[in-house]
Amino acid sequence: MCGFVGFIHGTQPFQYKNFMKQMLETIVHRGPDSDGIYSDEKVTLGFRRLSILDLSTAASQPFSTENEDIVLVFNGEIYNYRELREELISYGHTFQTTSDTEVLLKGYIEYGTKVLQKIRGMFAFCIWDKKQNLQFIARDHFGIKPLYYTQHTTDNTILFGSEIKSFLPHPKFKKELNEKALRPFLTFQYPATDETFFKGVYKLTPGSFMLIQNGHIQIKSYWTHEFSPTTNSLDTHVQHIKKVLEDSVEAHSVSDVKVGSFLSGGVDSSYIAKLLKPDTTYSVGFQGYESMFDETSLAKALSEELQFENKQKHITADEAFEAIPKIQWHMDEPDSNLSSLPLYFLAELASKDVTVVLSGEGADELFGGYEWYKPSEKMEQYKKIPLPLRHILSAIAKSLPKNRYTNFLDNGSKSIEERFIGHAFVWQEDDALALLNEKYHKGPSVWDIVKTYYDKVQAEDDTTKMQYLDLHVWLPSQILLKADKMSMAHSLELRVPFLDKEVFKVASHIPTQYKVSTADTKIALRQAALDELPEAWAKRKKLGFPVPMRHWLREEKYYQMVRNTFEKAYIHEFFDQQLLLNYLDAHYEKKADHGRYVWTVYVFCVWYEQYFPEKCGWSHDW
Repeated sequence: MCGFVGFIHGTQPFQYKNFMKQMLETIVHRGPDSDGIYSDEKVTLGFRRLSILDLSTAASQPFSTENEDIVLVFNGEIYNYRELREELISYGHTFQTTSDTEVLLKGYIEYGTKVLQKIRGMFAFCIWDKKQNLQFIARDHFGIKPLYYTQHTTDNTILFGSEIKSFLPHPKFKKELNEKALRPFLTFQYPATDETFFKGVYKLTPGSFMLIQNGHIQIKSYWTHEFSPTTNSLDTHVQHIKKVLEDSVEAHSVSDVKVGSFLSGGVDSSYIAKLLKPDTTYSVGFQGYESMFDETSLAKALSEELQFENKQKHITADEAFEAIPKIQWHMDEPDSNLSSLPLYFLAELASKDVTVVLSGEGADELFGGYEWYKPSEKMEQYKKIPLPLRHILSAIAKSLPKNRYTNFLDNGSKSIEERFIGHAFVWQEDDALALLNEKYHKGPSVWDIVKTYYDKVQAEDDTTKMQYLDLHVWLPSQILLKADKMSMAHSLELRVPFLDKEVFKVASHIPTQYKVSTADTKIALRQAALDELPEAWAKRKKLGFPVPMRHWLREEKYYQMVRNTFEKAYIHEFFDQQLLLNYLDAHYEKKADHGRYVWTVYVFCVWYEQYFPEKCGWSHDW
């Protein structure tokens, strides 16, 4: 629910409330129902509300104690707020609303920052404690809800909020491109570092909180993703999964407004939908590619069997390209994961009927759902060859044209840390550096980014290492950020029952052998799903959200659209323009498959034109 923005005043006074109104206008999509502003001599807080729990005005935010000595702005849901409310009542607290917002505020009064150990949910919040002159800012365990902060201002103002775009109208914010962000973006396809594409603007790390007192910023962690497998039988793990997921879906369905469910043909969303039993499920596909890129027929078949209504939309290429600027504006930073396109339209479809949807994000990272988590029989056999010989074969392979055989020989000499950076791997680093102007070479390398996480799990097996990396980079910086931004673009709250701290406890105890094998993924989860779903759905391989972009880029209309962008004058600032056009032309002429290369650069260009129009030859009034 909702969105917020706030700032701690700097050294130069101005009309704080007037500018806060402008800042809130940039995130009206996050909360179209109402807004609110709190301001005193030190702090200004703004809030946009999407009413979901306790629809009364008494639950509106900013929410404060009666004497306004503690003020809260909060985005998200606390799923155990009812139990926590009863606990607080037993300690003498009284409540004026039935909202989770008031429970969070009273929880802080009772427990201080340790309230984070009590709550179960998705959240980003700021509590202003006037007596202590303290800002307490926190983000949920997995990073389901976004939270940005910066002191990149002309007068030491500290800004924080749900979306970066809300900072732009602030008169002291310095809007500058972070030159270090482009290099890793080309390879990862999303912003994989804590510092964003805006210089000096950072994402608060999931499972962390920030204390700001007298201008001093301190960041602490309150949650870690630790795997501790047990020796329990497969059946025991399956029973634990069934119980905790039933509990999680029940908790995630608490709402004073209608709740629906996204539905593809895979086990994750199907399992959630079956447990939720919504009136309506929602699915999308692509017009003209029903046989290649479409799970809507599977979603419809399951909905009919389980007696749900299933609403669908088939997206045209024209609709997709028309939406790209809107999508990149909502994302705040460039993101070339193609699944943002169908997710944008899926959220739009659902928002016509409901305010809340449940979705299946997180199951793959927790239960071992990705194909690359599986051990390869061929690779395991190949690794029996002495490493020095594999290094020689790798060197030979590198001198030959790239294909699946040379890639295999090259990877056969590498550790998992060297060959796995997460789900996305778009531009090879050498190709990216050849394309980029030298000014943009100074960004962190792939290894710079992943090493921090791999160093913490050196004793684990390869599958666990990959899960750990994805939980810390791919999941919060791409999957969850995209889910939040695309749903909130349509004032729709998306909830993810798999990403619950109680579900993680169960998943963390499952040994790798019950997650993946050479033949299958999500072994324990699929076994649990068999009691709820037809076998075909419980056992179906993961398809994802495939998009026919490489085909569209070979159509004259869309090829010319992209070429017109790549021919613009500002492209020289970032790229070897002729080399970029060569990649595009080779793809269009079917001489090579450069669709992902082209799309990733195009997305950056569209985003740049949205947020830095003055650098592209036109202006934008923020």
